[in-house]
Amino acid sequence: MNRLTQEIRFAWRSILKNPGFSAIVAACIAIGIAVNTTIFSVTDAIVLRPFDFEDSERLVVLKTRDPRSADDGSVSYLNFQDWKTQARSFAGMSAFGYRSLSITDGEEAERLEGNIISWDLFQLLGARPQLGRLFMADDDRPGAPGVVLLGDEVWRRRYHSDSSVLGTVIQVNALPHTIVGVMPPRFKFPQEAQIWIPIAGLAQNDKREWRNFDVFARLKPNVNVPQASSELEGISRRLNDQYGIRDGWVGTARPIREDLIPDDVTLVVLAMMGAVTLVLLVACANVANLMLARGSARAREIAIRTAIGAGRGAIVRQLLVESLLLAVIGAVIALPLAHFGLNLLDAAMPPEDPIPYYIDWRLDYRTLVYTFGMALVTGVSFGLTPALQSTSGKLYGALKEGGRGSGSGVKKNRLRASLVVAEVALSVVLLVGASLFVRSFLGMRNANVGFATDPLLTMRFYLPGTMYDSTSAKVQRVEDVLRRVEALPGVQAAAVSNLIPIDGGGNFTQVEIEGQKYDDSERPRAFWSGVTGHWLSTLGVSLLAGRNMTESEALDSVPVAVVTQDFARRFFASGDPLGRRFRFVGDGAATYFTIIGVIADFTYRNLDDTDLPVGAAYVPYPYMFARNNGLIVRTAGNPISLTNAVRSQIRASDAKVPVFDVMNMNDVRRLSYWQYGLFGWMFAIFGAIALALAAIGVYGVISFGVSQRTQEIGVRVALGAQRRDVMRMILLNGLGLAGIGIGVGALAAFGVTRVVRSLLIGVSPTDPISFGWVAVFLTMVVAVASYFPARRAMAVDPIIALRTE
Repeated sequence: MNRLTQEIRFAWRSILKNPGFSAIVAACIAIGIAVNTTIFSVTDAIVLRPFDFEDSERLVVLKTRDPRSADDGSVSYLNFQDWKTQARSFAGMSAFGYRSLSITDGEEAERLEGNIISWDLFQLLGARPQLGRLFMADDDRPGAPGVVLLGDEVWRRRYHSDSSVLGTVIQVNALPHTIVGVMPPRFKFPQEAQIWIPIAGLAQNDKREWRNFDVFARLKPNVNVPQASSELEGISRRLNDQYGIRDGWVGTARPIREDLIPDDVTLVVLAMMGAVTLVLLVACANVANLMLARGSARAREIAIRTAIGAGRGAIVRQLLVESLLLAVIGAVIALPLAHFGLNLLDAAMPPEDPIPYYIDWRLDYRTLVYTFGMALVTGVSFGLTPALQSTSGKLYGALKEGGRGSGSGVKKNRLRASLVVAEVALSVVLLVGASLFVRSFLGMRNANVGFATDPLLTMRFYLPGTMYDSTSAKVQRVEDVLRRVEALPGVQAAAVSNLIPIDGGGNFTQVEIEGQKYDDSERPRAFWSGVTGHWLSTLGVSLLAGRNMTESEALDSVPVAVVTQDFARRFFASGDPLGRRFRFVGDGAATYFTIIGVIADFTYRNLDDTDLPVGAAYVPYPYMFARNNGLIVRTAGNPISLTNAVRSQIRASDAKVPVFDVMNMNDVRRLSYWQYGLFGWMFAIFGAIALALAAIGVYGVISFGVSQRTQEIGVRVALGAQRRDVMRMILLNGLGLAGIGIGVGALAAFGVTRVVRSLLIGVSPTDPISFGWVAVFLTMVVAVASYFPARRAMAVDPIIALRTE
C-alpha cells in the first residue's frame, strides 16, 4: 500500500508537470466515456434492467398465433377466461385492453388514455395505490357498480391532489363510477394510461373470434416459457374444436420484455451502444498515440531510471498508474457530460409521443459502476502498450540519443501509424451509419405524401356512453359536427373518419373480387377505411376516374367505394375497375361494394411502414363507424388559429364529447419520423467526435514524424530536393494512412450496416452515396490535418538540421 501510494503521488506530480498533455488526454477519455455512459444508461433501461414489476423474471405475455403464417395476435376475453380456469402453468393471469375513457363531471369533457383491466392485474404486477384501494373481485363482474382508479397526473391536475376525492362519483364514458384509488406517480401501465376501470362489464358480450385483449401471467416456480406455451396451445386447440372455431389460432407465451420492447427498438439501442463503443475505441487509439509520443520524449528519463536500478516491471507499473489516474480523471469529467447528454435526449422526445413509463434512463449506481469500470479498462487499454513500448528500448542507445529526442524507432512509428489507421477505419463505420440514418430521415421528411399538409387541421373526438352505442347515433353526431364546422369562416371543407392519414386508423383486410375464386392462403389484403363525403376535397387528393361518393351516400350506408390507383392496378390490371364489385373477407353481412371512382395514391399510414399491402379502398363512414373519430379540416389560413372555433362547435353539438390530439397535419407528419431524425443526428454526433479524434491522431502522427525526420528532411533539401517535394512526401504519408483506414473501414461498414437494414427507410445499407461522400470527406480532413505538419517540414533549415548532428 505504501508503494502504491507513492506511485499515485508520483503519477499525480507527473500529470501536473505536463498540464497541457494531461488535459488533452483527459478530455479525449472524458468524451469517449461520456457518450458511452449516456447510451449505456439508455441501454440499461431498455435492454438490461429488470422492469419495476414484482418478480418480473417470471412474468410472461400471453398471445395467440396463427400456425400457418406465424402472425401474432391478441386474445379474446372468452378464451382468456377459459385459459385462466384450465391452465396449470400459471400462478396468476390477468387481461387488459386499451380504451379511450372520457370524464364528464362538471368540468369540460376530457378524453384520457385508459385501460379496462381484470380486477387482479395490478396485484399480479405488485403495484400498490398511493391512496385508497385496488379493484376487488366483486368490482369485476357484469352488472357491478362502476368503480375507477385514477392516475397520479389526473388526480393532481383535475382534482387538485385532494385526498377526499376517494368515494366521489364521477361520469366515465357518461356512466357513474366511484373513485376507489389513486395510483402512484409515474405509474401509467401499460404505457401511458391515466385511468382504469374493470373489464368484465365491457367484455361480456365479446366473441371468441374477437381478439381484443392482452394478457399478462405469472409462471409457477419450475415452469418455463416453452412448457407454458405448449400447455396453452393444447388448451386452444380443444377450445377451437369445442366451439367450432376454424381459424386455427392457438395460445402462446413469451417473456414480458419481448412484448414491451419491440425488436426494432432493441436493435436501435444496441446499434447506438455499438456506435459509442467505436467512439471509445477511437479515443483510446488517440490517447495511446499521445502516450507513445510522450513515451518517446521520456525515453532518456526511463533509461536513467533503469540504469540506477529500476526494474522494467516497476516502470511499467508506474506508467500504468499514470494512465489509470488520467482515465479516472476523465471518468469524473464524463459524469456531468453524460448527465447533460441524458437531458438533451429527454428534450429531444416530443411530448406528443412519450416513451413508456417503465423506461427510465438515469445515472444510478449501475451507471456509476459501468463508468468507472470503463475508466479502468480504458486506462489499461491505452496505457499498457505504450508502457511496454517505452521500456523496450536499448539502454545505451536511449542514454546516448536522449538529448536529441529521437528514440522512437521504426517499430513504434509503425504502431502509431496502425493506431491512426484504426481510428480512420472506425470513423468510416460511424460516418457511414450516420449518413444512412440521416438519409432515411431526410427521405421521409421530403417524401411526397400525395396531398398538401400545410392547410390541414386535425383532431380527434370521442363519442362516449351508451347513447352512442348505435350506428345511427354516431352517424347523426358526426353529421351535425361536420355541418357546424364547415359553416365556420375560414373553413373550406371538413371530413370525418377513424383514419387520419399518416397518424393511423383504418384496417387491413383480405379482399375478394366478385367473380374470382381464391384459396384462403392466396387471397390478397388491402387497406380500407370508412369516410364522409368531403374526404377527397378536404385532403386535396385528385380524382382520376369516375366520381366521388356524395355526402348522402357516405352517411347512408350505400355500398359504394372509391379506390386508389394502386388498388386498381393490383386487382384490375387488365380492365376498367369502375363498376366492378368487391368485398372484405370477414364482413358478416358479405357486403359487396361497387367501385365508383379511382383516386391518386397518397400516404395513408406512417411513413416508416414499408411492408403495407398495396392499394386502399374508402367506403361510406357507417361501414367503419367509430367512437374515436378523426376530424380533418381544410382551412384558408393558419389551421391552428381555428382550433378554439372548431372545439366550440363540437362542444355545441354535444358538451360531453371530448376533443384531443389537436395538431396541424405538418406536426402529424413530423411525429411519424422524428425517431429517424434522432437516430441520425445521434450517429452524426458520434461520427463527428470520432472524426475529430481521428484528425487529431493523423495530425499528431504526421507532426511527430516530421520532428523525428528533421535531419533527414534537412539532408534532402541540402542535396537539392524541392520544398514542394517535401510537402508532397509528407502529404502522401498522411493520405496513405487515410487510404488504408478508409478501405478497411468501408469493408467493416459494409458488414455492419447490413445488420441495421430493417431500420433504414428508402435507402440501401450499401448506399453508394453514403460510402462515397464519407470517403471523400475523410480524405479531405486527413489532407488538412497533414498539411500543417507538411508546411512545417518545408520550413526546415538544412544548415540547422545538419548542425544538430
